[in-house]
Amino acid sequence: MVGRLTVFTACTFGGFLGGVFAYFAYARLLPVIEMFPELLNTEWFWSGLAGAIMALILMLVWAKLSSEKIRI
Repeated sequence: MVGRLTVFTACTFGGFLGGVFAYFAYARLLPVIEMFPELLNTEWFWSGLAGAIMALILMLVWAKLSSEKIRI
């Protein structure tokens, strides 16, 4: 149980830090944000998005499988 709690806490803390970083980086990244429609046409953007979705699905599957008790 402690392992799952540690993983979820780490992911939550990482998400919080990512949000704080995005807040402070917004002003410096404004020129990049303005060219966002151009980013939608790049392969690396879609590959990164697909990788993020697959990682999320794998984490959800891991969380579901690790919550079930194995009886021998």
